[in-house]
Amino acid sequence: MPKKPSSKSSQMTAEQAGVPNERAEYSKSLEDTTIIERVRCVIKDAHVFKLPPRPTAGGWRGADWTEEVWQGTVKVVERGEMTLVLLVDRTSGSIFAVCPIKDGAVDRCVDSSRYFVLRIENANGRHMFIGMAFNERNDAFDFNTSLEDAKREREAAKNPEPQLPGLDKDYSIKEGEKIRVKIKNLGGEEKETKRKSKPGSSSKISGGFLKPSSKDTPRRVDG
Repeated sequence: MPKKPSSKSSQMTAEQAGVPNERAEYSKSLEDTTIIERVRCVIKDAHVFKLPPRPTAGGWRGADWTEEVWQGTVKVVERGEMTLVLLVDRTSGSIFAVCPIKDGAVDRCVDSSRYFVLRIENANGRHMFIGMAFNERNDAFDFNTSLEDAKREREAAKNPEPQLPGLDKDYSIKEGEKIRVKIKNLGGEEKETKRKSKPGSSSKISGGFLKPSSKDTPRRVDG
């Protein structure tokens, strides 16, 4: 199990740590008041590491990370069509780095569920990988779940389920209409009953399946 990140590492700017970021581009998007930003999760205690050379096999291991370069808050936000991971200074609120979520942007370590690898990019397409760790497994769970929920909802929006034929038809009983129901009694005779709808009342037939709630979360995996 990797060592718990120290709380006494020196703070560096993104430039000092050699981390390209999209702060200017993200800040520019904030000027557009028509873009709605949704904050999916905020985790106040996160640690960023400079990664050693990647292992030839077996994936990233948090136990190999020794050079911590930053501590601060992690946010998962959505702005327009983008989902982003923001690394934000806890005191000043300045952005240390931005990770746009796309294929391969976030990877998990093989030796701990609390350790992740982020693919940080700048506006010119330059990128590098940094390590990020949480002190608590619950924080790692919330981070991972928010990314999965965002991905699932975007895929559902791009590929909506086809509506079954007839579901948009109005089957409600109009005022003054009657329905006749034949019921067999114990003696085998049939009786015809009539029911007249009351003014203002309606009844609709529904069908199909309910979509899963966006609050559904995957099963937690302990590191």
